[in-house]
Amino acid sequence: MHRIAVVAVPPVTTFDLSIPELIFGAVEVGGRPAYEVRICTAEPGVLPGSGSLAVIVHDGLDVVSAADTVMVTGTSARDGLDPRVPAALRGAAAAGKRIASICTGAFVLAAAGLLDGRRATTYWAQSADFRRRYPAVRLEPDVLFVEDGPLLTSAGLAAGIDLCLHMIRADHGAAVANAVARRAVVAPVRPGGQAQFIETPLPPERGTSLAGTRAWVLGHLDDPLTLTDLARHARTSVRTLTRRFRTETGLSPLQWLLHQRIDRARELLEATDLPMDLVARRSGLGSADSLRQHVLRRTGLTPTAYRRSFTRMPARPAARERG
Repeated sequence: MHRIAVVAVPPVTTFDLSIPELIFGAVEVGGRPAYEVRICTAEPGVLPGSGSLAVIVHDGLDVVSAADTVMVTGTSARDGLDPRVPAALRGAAAAGKRIASICTGAFVLAAAGLLDGRRATTYWAQSADFRRRYPAVRLEPDVLFVEDGPLLTSAGLAAGIDLCLHMIRADHGAAVANAVARRAVVAPVRPGGQAQFIETPLPPERGTSLAGTRAWVLGHLDDPLTLTDLARHARTSVRTLTRRFRTETGLSPLQWLLHQRIDRARELLEATDLPMDLVARRSGLGSADSLRQHVLRRTGLTPTAYRRSFTRMPARPAARERG
């Protein structure tokens, strides 16, 4: 079982603090829980929240040394950080553990010196303060989450859910992550590069959403779709389609389409033994070379290595030797 230590830094953002147990606690592999989540803090007891709530945390920072992954959730603390917290985080980093933050937990990772020279993100409304305090960090304020080696940071609130689903996908594959998203009644894994701040995140009420066109595209990923095809289905111009797509998803139509095709390829790699050229065609990526390029760029693994790591197919019986 993968052990996750969630470090609570008061005043805690209670919504952020609830996310790891909610999402990782829903993961089952082979009918058994895949993660153990424990919340800890420098001084166990009653911790003030950023609003009217308070939480009780029983475990101290000794939990960190036994964890495989360490997460820091949102906090409004900026100065006067308990020195035991950055010390524990630096020890975890030195031990090679995966370390992540949700929302303003990135301030704590930066205060520990773990983000210097690395790419990171945080809640967009706090980006100016973050840059002022930690100029050595390569802040990317417009994305949902960033993965830089073993260090992962996410934007605010719901982006923490996206980060947790991304980590589950990295550990157990797309099918498991999507099953968790369905169980938790949240959106499937969104790409980390999607904009965290979308001016109109909810479509207008009177039928102008492109949701119908996006659903249609998912049924035609293996077709050679163009912007003109999408605009024709949406009964609008290419220019209007592009503008509305960015408004609703934070991505251009072709960026969104590529993400969906890579996701489809990953599911086919996990759940089938189709040859690579057929996986490429069925996912709309064209050729085995194109499949390899995109899967390697997204996951760091070749399609063959990805299939070997995340296959969900039952093992075939060994062939009898001829003699």
